[in-house]
Amino acid sequence: MATITGPLSGDAKNTVAEALQGALVDLIDLSLVAKQMHWNIVGHNFRPIHLQLDELVALAREHADTIAERAAALGINPDGRSATLGRSTKISQPESGWIEDGKVVATMTDILEGVGRRMRERIEATDEPDKSTQDLFIRIAQDIDKERWMFQAQR
Repeated sequence: MATITGPLSGDAKNTVAEALQGALVDLIDLSLVAKQMHWNIVGHNFRPIHLQLDELVALAREHADTIAERAAALGINPDGRSATLGRSTKISQPESGWIEDGKVVATMTDILEGVGRRMRERIEATDEPDKSTQDLFIRIAQDIDKERWMFQAQR
């Protein structure tokens, strides 16, 4: 069986692997949670928030793919399996059933705040071992911060 290797080793590889895996879990679960709310939102602002959630799902999926491919390029196995997500996610899960539009906005604002905070931690963690990975986290943090602002402005 072929093995993929990368330019990092030792502590640097471990630090970057942990940061990439954490980001992958955040982004995949963010896409799932946003889609769950997309399907279950009700209220006067249903349509614009419904569409906004789809935009967030697409953004999270795109960034998740970029993160997984970066990990693979470094010889790190990305793990996006559902069992891994269930065990590792730090994203609070939405309630079941219909969710009022105001609750969706508040919940998404909080979730995006947490994801953004963890992305900034990953930016710090990868400053020394891998600037290229750090650049990815910076771009993702910018997008997450913008999405948080867009939801927060609707409160």
